[in-house]
Amino acid sequence: MLARSRWRTRGTAARTAITVLAVAALAAAAQPAAAAPSDQPGGTSAVLDSRALDELQQRAAEVQTGLQEQASEVTAAREELAEAEQAVVAAEAVVSDAAGELAVHQAEVAGYAAAVYRDGGALTPLTLLLSGGDPGDVVAAMGFLEIVDAHAAEVIGAAEQLRQAALEQQRQASAALAQARERADAVAGRVAELEAAAARVTDELDEALGVVDRQLAQLQQEQLEVNDRTAANWRAYVEELAAAGITAPPASALLDPPAGLPAGLVPVGAGGGGAQRGAAQLPRQPTSLLVLPAETLTAVTAAMDALGLPYAPGTAGPESWDCGSLVQSVYAAAGVSLPGNQADLYAVTVPVAPADVLPGDLVFLGTGESGLGHVGIALDPKTMLAADARAGAVVVRTLPADQVLGIGRPSLGQRSPSPVPGPTGGALRVECGNTVYPSSYGGARAWGGYPNGLIPPSAMCPLGAAGHRLRCDAAAAYRAMSVAYAGAFGTPLCITDSYRTYASQVRLYGQKPALAAVPGTSNHGWGLAVDLCGGIERFGTPQYDWMKANAGRFGFLHPDWAEPGNGREEPWHWEYAGS
Repeated sequence: MLARSRWRTRGTAARTAITVLAVAALAAAAQPAAAAPSDQPGGTSAVLDSRALDELQQRAAEVQTGLQEQASEVTAAREELAEAEQAVVAAEAVVSDAAGELAVHQAEVAGYAAAVYRDGGALTPLTLLLSGGDPGDVVAAMGFLEIVDAHAAEVIGAAEQLRQAALEQQRQASAALAQARERADAVAGRVAELEAAAARVTDELDEALGVVDRQLAQLQQEQLEVNDRTAANWRAYVEELAAAGITAPPASALLDPPAGLPAGLVPVGAGGGGAQRGAAQLPRQPTSLLVLPAETLTAVTAAMDALGLPYAPGTAGPESWDCGSLVQSVYAAAGVSLPGNQADLYAVTVPVAPADVLPGDLVFLGTGESGLGHVGIALDPKTMLAADARAGAVVVRTLPADQVLGIGRPSLGQRSPSPVPGPTGGALRVECGNTVYPSSYGGARAWGGYPNGLIPPSAMCPLGAAGHRLRCDAAAAYRAMSVAYAGAFGTPLCITDSYRTYASQVRLYGQKPALAAVPGTSNHGWGLAVDLCGGIERFGTPQYDWMKANAGRFGFLHPDWAEPGNGREEPWHWEYAGS
């Protein structure tokens, strides 16, 4: 929010005297008033600070832990059951083979007996003697007969033993199968108890979440009011300049105070003494009026016009922005060429002392651990306007003094590139106020203080397709990606799943405990994942190949675990990792 400076002139003294007094005594003046926004832009965090809700979340976490532990038992029991079923099938096959082999031998013996019967009855040593053949032939025939009978008995006996062993193997396999089924039933029972507990805590969480959602909607309405009030005050300031007869001078006319300032204007004092370059003021009673360069007025006015539009990484308007592209675009509208990302902006923008911050200056935020993490446009010493990843939109937000890495003034031109503070100690990079996760990640994707699957609807934004929602920056990126996809295929992206509530995760886990993620752990529950269709659900299609080639431009990726050959091939599953 902007207001007139509180400078007082010193009567009718000569201009040089006014200048000296102004610069020496009033260094901290000419500052806009605070916009008093929420400390959390858009109210997207710190909403769930209630003991009752904390206790409910703890209960949900305990249920999730139980389900997580049970998940391995479910998998093991299912594997054991499958192995037992296979063993039974194999044993039955062995029994069948053994019975078949016994039948073959029995058939051969039966054929031998039938042949003897056809030849006149049983063949015995007595019949051989009575046949009256050669004694030598009779003796030989009798020996042969004994060998044949002994071998037939041996073959049939072995085959029967094989069949009995196979039957025993079948009995053992059947017993193992019964045991595996009993274990699987027991595990299923425990899972059912946990699912019932999850359902109970879900009902309570849903009720509490409704309260949170109403609180969040109120905070967001307050944010909109702050945005509107700030824009209105800025317009009033511009109109006040016009009413005072001030035509905003170009930046080049304000670079050499006090001598080089346009007639009637005096310098703005610097906190360290002397005059600030790039600004002036009109001395008058009861307060002086801050005069900014024409370029700054144009840029800040354009930024005010962008308030409320979505944040989305890698986009540069007109429907969504990231923090660097917003700065670049609004200053480009004023004829000032700037880089389009926070690092390059930091590197080349001429710095000024934090105590001297004026409207239109660039505010660079970060920490010693994460390095540079954000850039916005200062409105006063306590307020900035930015495309904010946490808020998921262009908002007016509090300027956190403890995170200011530097202040830069675009109207002063550019300096030779300077080193940009980066992450240290393995810290993740921060972009536009939110942590940038690696392209492939295994950790939690928590944001805004919300539990997985328990994100208030007001904290997310629609995708424009059948009620699907994601975190606002992911939603803006998805919509932009869908437009690009439609340009290639003639239709928007086809989607089957997006944000998945805790309750829906519980239901899905109950249906597919061996496949679905444990409730409270799904990336869908962070509002950062989508399942797509229309050809994308199959590897190697033109639609899938387009996503592989283009999704990264919009911050979406196909996770490593879903790639071919990694055990859980899911061509349809895409996750947002833009911030």
